[in-house]
Amino acid sequence: MNDILQPEGWAKPIGYSNGVAARGRQVYVGGQIGWNDQYQFETDDFVEQVRQTLKNVVAVLAAGGAGPEHVTTMTWYFTDKAEYLANLKGIGQAYREIMGKNFPAMAAMQVTALIEDRAKIEIQAIAVVPE
Repeated sequence: MNDILQPEGWAKPIGYSNGVAARGRQVYVGGQIGWNDQYQFETDDFVEQVRQTLKNVVAVLAAGGAGPEHVTTMTWYFTDKAEYLANLKGIGQAYREIMGKNFPAMAAMQVTALIEDRAKIEIQAIAVVPE
């Protein structure tokens, strides 16, 4: 569906792609955080906020006629790099459960704060649905 871009001779990345080429209708997902559909946080656990955030991304994708398999790029913003790194196993499990084995081009960064004080993670995504 999408072409993974892997420069010759580069080591294969784990959990993401260096680049993706795609053609079709684009769906842009604004930054989603770990609250439910009523804008309420149910947990302060980092992995569970990641899980809810990914569910929110998938819900917006579905509203646009897309699915996790159409995501070409994601940007992850988190408030604590150490907490992110300490939870990689749980994050990976949640990601595979919700997003499947689609590994788009990704960027991740620590930020000083997110707009919602209880939010620990925010994810923005772009999907391309084939024509």
